[in-house]
Amino acid sequence: MIKKVKASFHEKLIFIFLILLGIFSITFTIIIKNKCLFVKNFDPQKIIFEKPNNIVILNAECGNVIIELYPEISPKGVERFKKLINLKLYDNVAFHRVIKDKLVQAGDLEFGKKNRLDYGRIGTGKSGLGLIKSEVDAKFNFKKGSVGLARSLKYDTEDSQFFIILDDEPLFEGEYTPIGKVIFGIKVLEKIRYSRRSEYVLRPDFINTVRMLSKKIN
Repeated sequence: MIKKVKASFHEKLIFIFLILLGIFSITFTIIIKNKCLFVKNFDPQKIIFEKPNNIVILNAECGNVIIELYPEISPKGVERFKKLINLKLYDNVAFHRVIKDKLVQAGDLEFGKKNRLDYGRIGTGKSGLGLIKSEVDAKFNFKKGSVGLARSLKYDTEDSQFFIILDDEPLFEGEYTPIGKVIFGIKVLEKIRYSRRSEYVLRPDFINTVRMLSKKIN
């Protein structure tokens, strides 16, 4: 006859600890792999906007980034941005330059497309529509979430590339053309892939789509 051996109190504790450790490990792995787990995805159809014609919906991996444009501040810059959106040229374009907790940049239509990414030249591409003049005279506070047009070291070289800041940048005032501000979904941008070694990301995340709210409704 086989006798049952009773587990000691300490053995039971060890067994419970191992189970809890296993649960913790599985949960931690799920959280690490799913970077979007705690990011709220805002539905623009459930939000009432004062100026719906100036609302942009940028969809990325973790959800929607809702941007309000300011044509009264930078009419030419906003006009160019809207034109590229309506042509759907920002779809599948890389967030090629990312500084953690500071800035994300995208919009290289020539070398930043998912199906023809050129790591050697990304960040230098153009739209083919020509350059536009800088609009930096109006007073604008570059607070967290502000959206601006990127340029070279010279003024009047804005085109299709844009950046969104993830922290206040007062020194940007008078330097860059402001076109709007993120009003919902800033945390989506905080989850964009970055590199610890460089501002330029080797295997970047991509914009899924960018649409005007008015076009999305129609």
